[in-house]
Amino acid sequence: MSDPLRLEAVEKGYHLGQPNEIRVLNGTDLTLAPGEVCAMVAPSGAGKSTLLHIAGLLDTPDAGRVVMDGRDMGGEGDRARTRARRQRIGFIYQFHHLLPEFTAAENIVLPQLANGVSAKEARGRAEDLLARVGLAHRMDHRPAEMSGGEQQRTAFCRALANGPGLLLADEPTGNLDPGTSDAVFAALMDLVRQTGMAALIATHNLDLAARMDRVVRLEDGRLV
Repeated sequence: MSDPLRLEAVEKGYHLGQPNEIRVLNGTDLTLAPGEVCAMVAPSGAGKSTLLHIAGLLDTPDAGRVVMDGRDMGGEGDRARTRARRQRIGFIYQFHHLLPEFTAAENIVLPQLANGVSAKEARGRAEDLLARVGLAHRMDHRPAEMSGGEQQRTAFCRALANGPGLLLADEPTGNLDPGTSDAVFAALMDLVRQTGMAALIATHNLDLAARMDRVVRLEDGRLV
C-alpha cells in the first residue's frame, strides 16, 4: 500500500512586498503511513498553515515534490488537483465553517453530492458519521442550534464524508474550552482510527499532541 502523503525537500518562500524573500519551508520532508496520526507543533508564524496548504494541494511548492498514494502531484493540472482534494483529502480548520442555512446532516451530505454520490447514500453516511460522534440527536439541527463542540464534531464528519485517505487539520480544537477540546479530540481520534486514514494535525496543545502516534516540530523551515 502506498503512503497517503510524502513530502520530499519541499521549499516555499514569499516576498510579501519586500525585496528579500522570506523562506517559510526550507527542504521539508515528511512521510505519513496509512493509519498514522501525526501531530505538528510549532510557534505561530513558523509555517504550519503553509505546509498544510501545500500538502492539501491548495498551494504549490517552489521546489520539491508532493506525492499522494504514490502519485507525484506536481505534474498534475488544476482539474486533477481539484479532484484529488475532493476525493482523497479531508480538511478541518480551527473554525467549523459549517453552512448556517443547512442542518448538520445536510452539511455532510453536500460534499458527497458534489462527488457524485446519490442523495440516499449520502444521507445514510451522514447519519452514520454523526452517530459515531454522539450527534444522532442533532442531525436535523442547524449550526446556530448547536454548541461549539457539536459544531466542530459535525465539521469532522463533513471532512470524512467522502472517505479520504488523508486528513489535514489546522488547530481543530483551538476555538474550544479545555474540557470540550478534550472530548472533541477524542471523537476525532475515534473517527480516524475507525477509518484507518492518515492524519496530520497542527496544534499548539502539547497534551493532545502527546496522544498521537508521532510528534514533529517545524523549526527553521524543516520538520524534526
